[in-house]
Amino acid sequence: MSVLWIVQVVCVAVLARTVTPQVYDNTVEVEYPDAYYNEIGDGEQTEAEAPTETPAVPCTASEFSKWDKLFTMLENSQMKENMLLQYSDDIVKSGLKSLRTELQEIITQISGSHADNVESAIRRSEQRTEGKLKQTLEGLEEVADEIHQRHNLVIGQIAKLLRDQVYQLHTIENYCKSNQVKNFQTRDLEKEDRGGLQAISTQVQDLQEKLEIYSRATSRQILPAGCDMAIFFPMRSASMHAEVTPERSMKTRAFTVCMWIKPTQMLNKTVLFSYGTATNPLELQLLLSGSSAFFTVGGEADLVKARSAATEQSWAHLCGTWSSEQGLASLWVNGQKAASSPGVAEGHEIPANGVIILGQEYSGPALAKHFGFQDPFKAEEAFTGKLTGVNAWDRVLDQNEIAEQARADGQTCGSHGNLVAWGVSQVSEEGGVKMIY
Repeated sequence: MSVLWIVQVVCVAVLARTVTPQVYDNTVEVEYPDAYYNEIGDGEQTEAEAPTETPAVPCTASEFSKWDKLFTMLENSQMKENMLLQYSDDIVKSGLKSLRTELQEIITQISGSHADNVESAIRRSEQRTEGKLKQTLEGLEEVADEIHQRHNLVIGQIAKLLRDQVYQLHTIENYCKSNQVKNFQTRDLEKEDRGGLQAISTQVQDLQEKLEIYSRATSRQILPAGCDMAIFFPMRSASMHAEVTPERSMKTRAFTVCMWIKPTQMLNKTVLFSYGTATNPLELQLLLSGSSAFFTVGGEADLVKARSAATEQSWAHLCGTWSSEQGLASLWVNGQKAASSPGVAEGHEIPANGVIILGQEYSGPALAKHFGFQDPFKAEEAFTGKLTGVNAWDRVLDQNEIAEQARADGQTCGSHGNLVAWGVSQVSEEGGVKMIY
């Protein structure tokens, strides 16, 4: 409607500019006598040369001639035309200004509605993602509970059989001890009893071996032997990670870190353990690249590499050791040395006041997030699977200590480090990471 109003105003201005000259279009005819040629005759010239006295005439206003009136009318018409043009220009400018204001309001309303739609779509997407994540976690909890119940049921049945066999064995032993009189018949009975005792002992040993094998198999499906809990990373996400609070200052010139891992998926880069400071966000790292493991110190990349260190859906034990004095870094896989490299960060000292992250790494900008800035982790570097038995020391463990840590039937989770002690050090789960038991 504003555009139509502006068009009407312009048309009125043009019409007024066309009509105004017609109002003042008066035809003035000036007739000159035929004998008037604006010439002076000889007699008039003589008369003009003669000095005559001009009588004094009072000062009176002269009347306007037709030419004066004509020029006055032209000046008035020109002035009115300029005033009308100025007025029409002001009207057009005012109309354009109001039109611009209305257009800006319309654009603002449209932008606001689109922003609201985008925000509501993002909220709906977040709600759906959160619902799916909760459903997945609930399903995994149900599966873990079912497996745990089956495991306890089978162990109970085997323990009952063992108790029955032990009871029978004790009964036979007591019977043999009570018979002091030895005769031919009793000796035959003793031979039979000894044969039965040996058969029972063999059965007990077989059951014990089967129980041990089953315990190892079920523990590898759930958690390694000696570990009561693990951190579960259900999916790759830019927010899923766990932060560990060390037991003491991380300032050291020697370091050892060990852990059990069961990766769900291994891509080009999967971060397991990361320690970073404000000056160097990649001070210490233990990570996977495909099936290979890497251990880095001081931010240098690919210092020690061990091939075929882990497989998907299987438990594996990894240890990384480093000494500043010798500059020797080593990687241990399942209790065996898999790779070592000399001259690694020789003379370097790990600084204090850093952050320990499991399942992710702090890049330079992301480390700033820890101190108040907003910058997410990288989802493509996130770990998926289970971690347990994470321990760290400010010294280099020897071969026997690492082998003891990697025993599947040992007390690996109970061997606590003095920097990070699994089950003792505080672990904060973030972004959907969950502690399972």
